Amino acid sequence: QVTLVESGGGSVQTGGSLRLSCTASGLNFADYTMAWFRQGPGKEREGVSIINYSGVHQYYVDSVKGRFRISRDNAKNTVYLQMTSLKPEDTAMYFCAVPERSLYYYTPPRRADFTYWGQGTLVTVSS
Repeated sequence: QVTLVESGGGSVQTGGSLRLSCTASGLNFADYTMAWFRQGPGKEREGVSIINYSGVHQYYVDSVKGRFRISRDNAKNTVYLQMTSLKPEDTAMYFCAVPERSLYYYTPPRRADFTYWGQGTLVTVSS
């Protein structure tokens, strides 16, 4: 059984930083692409960033480019999302996800292509 556990969310002011973590179990983590999605109040879930199995390839949605950085530590079965220069519009529940196909790398990542999801971690950015 695949389990994803996110952590690191919280409340910050505009311009602040947070680092989200997602630790996976129940799969060969190093074989899988990983992604972060977010869902803001009254909004649809959107793909924020995706990283391939080796970490060499990364994608960011335009709204977070230059501010967010995705990384992974395959030895720890963990993917990270470093978020800087946070804005109120970044306020959302953030989810990590595993695609159905391990080598999936479609940009932007599509929600329907992801099979396993964490419970989410809430990020609130106040002005």
